[in-house]
Amino acid sequence: MTSSSNKTNVPEAKSAMNRFKMEVASELGVPLTDGYNGNLTSAQNGSVGGYMVKKMIEAQERQMANKQ
Repeated sequence: MTSSSNKTNVPEAKSAMNRFKMEVASELGVPLTDGYNGNLTSAQNGSVGGYMVKKMIEAQERQMANKQ
């Protein structure tokens, strides 16, 4: 049995995170689908995750800058 460490800390955000992931994959031209994506390379999958993190950090930085 395999277990995934990809758990959403805020369960209510799961669908929004999935939409965000699909949006980023589309922007990068990665053919991500709902469900199994084992046909994609680790570089493709990693680029989606990495770009998601980059965009989230940028959004947080903008939010923090606006509070000052």
